[in-house]
Amino acid sequence: MAAVPASAETPGATRLDARAALARSQAAVGRSLGNYLLVDATGTPLALTGYRGKPLVVSLVYSSCSAICPATTQHLINAVGEARRLFGADAFAVLTIGFDARNDTPAHMAQFAAMQGVNFDGWRLATADAGTLAALLRDLGFSYLAVAGGFDHVAQTTIIDRTGRIYRHVYGDDFPLQMLIEPLKDTIYGTTTEFTFRGLLDRVRFICTTYDPGAARYRIDYGLMFGSVIAALSLVLMGALIVREWRRAARA
Repeated sequence: MAAVPASAETPGATRLDARAALARSQAAVGRSLGNYLLVDATGTPLALTGYRGKPLVVSLVYSSCSAICPATTQHLINAVGEARRLFGADAFAVLTIGFDARNDTPAHMAQFAAMQGVNFDGWRLATADAGTLAALLRDLGFSYLAVAGGFDHVAQTTIIDRTGRIYRHVYGDDFPLQMLIEPLKDTIYGTTTEFTFRGLLDRVRFICTTYDPGAARYRIDYGLMFGSVIAALSLVLMGALIVREWRRAARA
């Protein structure tokens, strides 16, 4: 994997160790987030556990950033718009967290949202006190370093599954759309537990579709579909043979 992109607010300043930052970030995958209480851009309390039940995309910024954070947010707006078109507007939520505890007040986060044009339903911006942020950032495996004029930090977007577990990190401010869309597809369609007709359709869509970046849509992969059908028929046939032999042995 390429080196983790970080902010370049102050060229020549002490920088993060990209290798160590990436290792810390990847070590967080599979970790469950704690029950942290944040405050959103309107001053309303926001509990992370309130997002359980659907996937959550988390981005980390600081509101006074003039380079990487705005670029990352603009790219994320495009990616989220495409994902909402593919999966539905209510299929997942988005949360942008300001990690600068001293300056990322609710008012500053609201100003950041207005300047970047973040206006999707289901996309909130939030911050918290220093202790809460420190613990949450540790859970997320997020690295940053205070430097003159700002922060050197990992450009990290995180996909949280519907149980509150970290599923995947996406790095950079211009990642390919499928880097976000494919993990979201996994978390939206790949964890259906109830046997319902809608759940069955979701599983078929999850297994038998692939994202076509050229057409900016999912298409049916007939190779996967054919393979899945053959595998299912093979299992049914094997099961029938086992039952037949069991009945024959029982009669004997």
